Amino acid sequence: MVKYRCVVCNYIYDPEKGDPDNGIQPGTSFDELPDSWVCPVCGVDKNSFERLRENDEVVTRPSERSEY
Repeated sequence: MVKYRCVVCNYIYDPEKGDPDNGIQPGTSFDELPDSWVCPVCGVDKNSFERLRENDEVVTRPSERSEY
């Protein structure tokens, strides 16, 4: 599963772990997170996260994805 990193505080959302402190079960992909979910460290919304490759290299932020 693809990980995402917060561009503000560098928190990494790992879908295999979820975010149990905020009611997100392990196995929940980033795209399945509710729109109300925010970074558990700094409180920014999902648009402030960038997608990582398997080696944790940045691919793109969700807001920068092209809609073709």
